[in-house]
Amino acid sequence: MTELLHITERSGWDQAARDGEYRMSTRGVSLAQEGFIHCSLPHQLRAVAEAVYGDADDLVVLVIDSERLPGQVRYEGKHGGEQYPHIYGPVPAGAVTHVIPVGRDAAGRLILPGPAPDADTDANAAAPGPASDPEADRPDRAGAG
Repeated sequence: MTELLHITERSGWDQAARDGEYRMSTRGVSLAQEGFIHCSLPHQLRAVAEAVYGDADDLVVLVIDSERLPGQVRYEGKHGGEQYPHIYGPVPAGAVTHVIPVGRDAAGRLILPGPAPDADTDANAAAPGPASDPEADRPDRAGAG
């Protein structure tokens, strides 16, 4: 199983859980508009979160079991750049194995699941635990989760 990560507003996930499936691609953009749902691997989450959701609160990270998805997952990037997982279809609520709240530290930085930071780096950069896809190449959105 590959764990795919997707950061989103808690209210969007709460509605999806009631509806039985998640259909948002990234912040403010639906699956119908984009054609796929932006995800990331754990090492990609921080860049996405800061680029797309750095000014947002009440966020969650969805941990998605790729084997429970009815749609195709493709790893894509632009011009030889880093490859991000994209889910081509809705995410059934049952494919989400964990919903991890995202908080902020005393300095206001996002506290995200992921690998613990090195002692030589910012100790508040990540919290232990399980990470969405920047669209930095898209001028209309500085990144997307």
